[in-house]
Amino acid sequence: MDSSIFLSFINHIKNLINESFDKMAAMFRFRKLYFLEPNKCSETALKTLNKPSNIDEKQLFQTPKVDKKDEKSLSNVEKDKEKPKKKSDNKKHAKEWRRMDTCCWLIGYFCTTWGVLMLMLNSLPSNLLFLRVPEAPGVVLKREGLTALHPVVLVPGIVTGGLELWEGKPCAEDLFRKRLWAGSFTEIFRRPKCWLEHLSLDNETGLDPPGIRVRAVPGLVAADYFAPGYFVWAVLIENLAKIGYEGKNLHMAAYDWRLSFQNTEVRDQSLSRMRSRIEQMYASNGYKKVVVVPHSMGVIYFLHFLKWVESPPPMGGGGGPGWCAKHIKAIMNIGPAFLGVPKTVSNILSAEGKYIAYIRLTTLTSSKSSILFLFRARELKNVWGQKQYEYIGRGGWGVYETMNAFKCGNG
Repeated sequence: MDSSIFLSFINHIKNLINESFDKMAAMFRFRKLYFLEPNKCSETALKTLNKPSNIDEKQLFQTPKVDKKDEKSLSNVEKDKEKPKKKSDNKKHAKEWRRMDTCCWLIGYFCTTWGVLMLMLNSLPSNLLFLRVPEAPGVVLKREGLTALHPVVLVPGIVTGGLELWEGKPCAEDLFRKRLWAGSFTEIFRRPKCWLEHLSLDNETGLDPPGIRVRAVPGLVAADYFAPGYFVWAVLIENLAKIGYEGKNLHMAAYDWRLSFQNTEVRDQSLSRMRSRIEQMYASNGYKKVVVVPHSMGVIYFLHFLKWVESPPPMGGGGGPGWCAKHIKAIMNIGPAFLGVPKTVSNILSAEGKYIAYIRLTTLTSSKSSILFLFRARELKNVWGQKQYEYIGRGGWGVYETMNAFKCGNG
C-alpha cells in the first residue's frame, strides 16, 4: 500500500510540473502579440476569451492568426515610435562635436584644396605665360661656359644645421643616429620631455650632459633642408652642381651650433677639421685657393676661425700669420651679423625671448604638461644662451665716429 501511494504522489507531482511548463510555453508563444500591441486585441483573441470554460487551456493560449492589414498597422506604429528616437540620437551626436573634430575637418579641407590645386597646376601645359619658370642660375652659367674653378666651403648659421643622436637615455633607444633637430621634428610631439633632455647642455660645462651625445650631421645634407619642403642650402648646392661642383670641391663645414665657438673645438675639433679640410681641398684641386660662403651666425663663427687658425697653440691652430692669405681666395658673407644682434642684450638681462614669450601666452590656459614644457623650453634656451655673449653688439668710436647721430653740437 505504501508503495502505491508513493507512486501516485509522484505521478501527481509530474502532472503538475507538466501543466506548469505547458502554461509557460503558451505564455512565451503569446509574447509577440502582447508586446507589439498591448492595448489592442484581435477579434480572435476576444472570442477565445469570451468562450465558456469547457474549452481547454491550450486552445485559449494558442497564438491567434493576425491579418495582413493588422501586420501593416503594427509595423507603421513601430516606425512612428522609432522616428523620435532617431531624432534624439542625432541631437546627442550633434552635442558631442568637439574642437578636435573641427580641427580635423579644417586640415582635411586644406589638404583636399591643396591637392586639387596641385593637380590642376600639373595638368596644365607648361608653355603658358603665367607658368613659365625662369631658368636656374646654374643652367645659365653652364650655357655661358662657366665651370668649377675654386673649391667652395659652406658654413651654416644658427639652428639650420642638423643634429643627430649617438648616445642617449633609455627613452631614446630607437633614435640612434636619427635627427633630433632639422628634420621632421616628430619627436617633439611624441616625447617632448625626452627630446628637450637630449638637446639640453650641461649648465656648468656647456657641453653634453652625462650619458648623452648629440653631434652635428656631417656632409652636405647637414643643412640643405631645415625641414621637409623648407630649403636652406639645397638650391645653392644644386646650382653649383650644374657647373661641375661635387664632393671633392664642395664642402659643408657643419658644427654644433648649440656650443660656444671655442667649445666646438674642445669637444668636436670642428675648427681643426675645417682647417684640415681647407688644406686638403687646396692641395687636391691644383693648389687653388678656397672660396668660403658663411651665412648668419656662420659669418661670426668663421671670423673666429680666422683668428684661431693663425694664433699659436694651445688656444689657437698654429697655422701662422700667412695661413689665410695662402689658402683662402675670398669670403662671400650671406646675412652677416658683424656688429652683433641688439636683442641679445634683452635675452641676457631678462632670459626672455619673443618665441618663449609667445609660448608662455599660449600655455596660460593649457594643461600642466604644457606649462612644464614651457619651463623646460626656457631652461633649454638659457643653456643655449651661453653663446649669446658672442652676439653682443660691437663697435665704438672706431666704427661709429663718422655717424652724425653720435656727434654733439658742432663737433
